[in-house]
Amino acid sequence: MDEERNSRRNFDWPRSAATRRQIILATAGVFGGWTLGSVRTSAGTTDEISHTCEAIHQEVVFKMSRKRVYEALTDAKQFSKVVQLSAAMQSGMVSGGKPVEVSPDVGGAFSAFGGYVTGRHVELIPYERIVQAWRAGGWDPGQYSIAKFVLIEQGSGTRLVFDHTGFPEGKGQHLAEGWRTNYWEPLEKYFAQG
Repeated sequence: MDEERNSRRNFDWPRSAATRRQIILATAGVFGGWTLGSVRTSAGTTDEISHTCEAIHQEVVFKMSRKRVYEALTDAKQFSKVVQLSAAMQSGMVSGGKPVEVSPDVGGAFSAFGGYVTGRHVELIPYERIVQAWRAGGWDPGQYSIAKFVLIEQGSGTRLVFDHTGFPEGKGQHLAEGWRTNYWEPLEKYFAQG
C-alpha cells in the first residue's frame, strides 16, 4: 500500500505540478499576447489622441473687485476702453475699424480688436467665471479655442486665473504674450484711470 501511495504521489505530483506550470505559462502567454496585440493596435492608430497640445495658464492679480473685473471683460462699453489701451491698438498692428461687440448672454457673440478676435460665450457666471469659444483672425475657418477666466476674491482685489487651450499648434508663445499685452496690462491701465 505504501508503495502504491508513493508511486501515485511520484506519479501524480509531477503531473499536477507540470499542469500548474503549464497553466501559469499558458495564461501568461495569453495575457501577454493580448497586451502585445493591444499595444500594436494602439500604436497603429495615429489619429485618435494627440499628446502634443499646448496650453496657456496665467494668473494676474488686480486691485479691483471681482464685479469690476467681470464687467470690464463682459460689458462692450468698458471692454472697448480696455481694447483701446492694448498694445495691438496702440501700435497700429490692428485697425480699429470694427467696434467692440460683447453680448451679455450665454451663446452670444463677441468681437474685438477691429474684428480680429471673435467668438461666443460658452458660460457666464457673474463675477465668478467666463468661458469663451475664442478665435483669432487668420485661423482656419471653424477653428476655435477655449478661453476660461476664473475670478477669485483675494483680499480687496481679484486673482484672475486664466487657461487657454485648443489653439493651433505653434501659436502658444505668441498668444501668451498677446494675453499679457492686450488684456492684462490694458485692464490694469483701465482700472488705474478710475
